[in-house]
Order: sequence, then C-alpha cells, then structure tokens
Amino acid sequence: MAPGQYVQGRGVVDLVGAKTATLGKKAVVVCDRDVIPLIRERLDHSFCDAGVIARIHPFSGENTLATIEALTAWAREQQPEVVVGVGGGRALDAGKGVARRLQLPFVSVPTIASTDAPAARGIGIYDEQHRPVVVEQLERNPAYVLVDTEIIANAPKRYLRAGMGDAVAKKFEAEGCWRGGGLTKHGTPPLRSARLIADDCYELLRSHGPAAMRAAEAKLVTEDLECVVEASLLLSSLAFENGGLWIAHSVVRGLLLVRGAKDALHGEQAAYGTLVQVTFEQRPDTEIGELRTFLREVGLPLRLADLGLSDPSEEEIETIAAATAASPYIASQAKEITVDRVRHAIREVEARSAREVGAIGHGR
Repeated sequence: MAPGQYVQGRGVVDLVGAKTATLGKKAVVVCDRDVIPLIRERLDHSFCDAGVIARIHPFSGENTLATIEALTAWAREQQPEVVVGVGGGRALDAGKGVARRLQLPFVSVPTIASTDAPAARGIGIYDEQHRPVVVEQLERNPAYVLVDTEIIANAPKRYLRAGMGDAVAKKFEAEGCWRGGGLTKHGTPPLRSARLIADDCYELLRSHGPAAMRAAEAKLVTEDLECVVEASLLLSSLAFENGGLWIAHSVVRGLLLVRGAKDALHGEQAAYGTLVQVTFEQRPDTEIGELRTFLREVGLPLRLADLGLSDPSEEEIETIAAATAASPYIASQAKEITVDRVRHAIREVEARSAREVGAIGHGR
C-alpha cells in the first residue's frame, strides 16, 4: 500500500493546484489555521493557475468525530470533487475524514514532518482531551503527497525530531511482526519488501539524522534534511502499512494514559516505545546501544522522565504495561506478550538510562 504519487523538494507546495486538477476542478481544502497566513497566497495562486475552484476551511483543535462530521457537512455543500489537507497531522486527519465520508480522492500537503501519517491511510480520531477514540482508514492512500521541504525546514525543529522517533520504530516493528507471524493493520501478511524499506529507513535516519537536526536549527534545506524527511514521511509509511506495527506503537497507547508522557509528541512516545521493544526482545547489547546512541544524538527520549513522566510510580508503569499488552497491534502475534514481561522491559530501560545518567554525572 502506497500513495499514488509522492513529490518532495523546494517549492513543491506550488504544485498543489496542478496535481489537484488531475482529480477534479472543485476542491475543498482543510487547512491548519496557524499555517494559513504563511501559505494562503501561494495556495490561491496555485489553484487559480490550474483552474481549480478551491474553498478553504481553517482547522484548529482536536480531530474529533464531531469535528469531522461538521466539516463534512460544510464540504458537502460545496459539491467538491477532491479534498485537500494542508498542515500538521490533525488537519490532515480531519481532511482524510472528510474525504472518507464523501468518498473522494485526497491530496496531502504536510507542513511538518512529525509522523508518517501524511502518506498513510490511517485517520486518527480523538476526544477533546486527546485520548484516542478510533482509527479509521481511507479506502486508499492519498492520491498525492506534496512535501515542500522549505516549509518543513522552517517549522519548529521538534517536529522533525519527532518524525525520526516515529520512523525509527519501523525497522524493529516490521522485523517483530514478521517473526511473530503477525498481520498488518489491514489484516494482511507482512511483506518482505517492507522489511527492506524499514532497514533503509533506519540507515537514512542514522546516517543523516544529526546533520538534519543542525539544518533544521538553521532553517536550511540540505541533503541531510531531504533524506530524513523522505525517510520519516514516505519510507516509514511504506514500512508500517506493509510490514505491520508491534510493541513500540503498543507502548504509545499506554503512554497516552499517564501524566506528562501523554502530552509528548507521538514520535517522542514511539522512540521510547522502541527502546521498550528491543529490550523486551533481548536484542544484542550492541544493537540496543546503537539505537540509544542515535536517539541521544538527535535528542529523542531515553527514559520516561524525558517524556515528562518524572519519578514514575509502580501504578503508572503498570498502566503502560497493561495497555501495551492489550494493544490490537500485537493481537495477531504468536509470541506471548504479558503485562509482567512488558513491565520488566520498561524497568530495564529505566535502569539502563539511570546508569548512563549516573556515569555521565560521575565523569563530570
């Protein structure tokens, strides 16, 4: 499963009109309210030049079922042929929700690279407290994913870092799903090609991640930043949709239930979940060390305190472990995953981080 076409580079947002026109001449655009002042003029010119009539609706807040239904009612009145989403993950998911209900093609225009959702079928829907309610699926992936790396480079660098956290999990999850006889979220067997893509994704992140963060700090479009954006938005999506999710993203479901950690970005949570997974699997110490080094170099979490959960209680660790073990992402796995084993893995991650922090402090 893959988007119809993925286009990335400087100035790509100016192609939105021409690409949309191949799908229809009337469009509704769900656009992140904060992005509108920065991008409205370029969108208007692009649609006008392509002969597309586009109605833009500002989006803010949570992507709830009620929000999607209200947007759909507005969109239906416009009688569109295409739905375009512009902005961060919530605005894109809202646009996807509208496209799904109107059974129309969807054009994805992400303005940050914080998760791989822009190229994926999934639609994350939450309540007003940002607690997950349901994940719907588009009938097919976005027809176009248009990624303007100049816009990405000018976004807060924390989003680029989070995108790497979401993407780094995919190598380990694709391998775990394959070995465990699991299924993808679409109920299909994982593909060998997905593991190859996930491996490539991981290598790109490791090779270019630190330099990409420096580029983001300077708001520069460099080859390193281009590589990381492609890994985080495209390769990561291809890997998980065709290779499956496993423990790392199951841990995220638990982190959403505890103080502090629930307010972290998804990719930050997924990075920590990856540490729990590789510890659970008892992977070689060299492999775990390599992963930890990468996370440290780009500034991703190595312990619960880094997510905002300082001094986690036994009850909080139990909550994370229980939600992980009950996650639908691991329901199809042959390998037994119990609350006790997940709890033990979390404690091991925390203990290792504490030893490393102590060693650094002693070295000083």
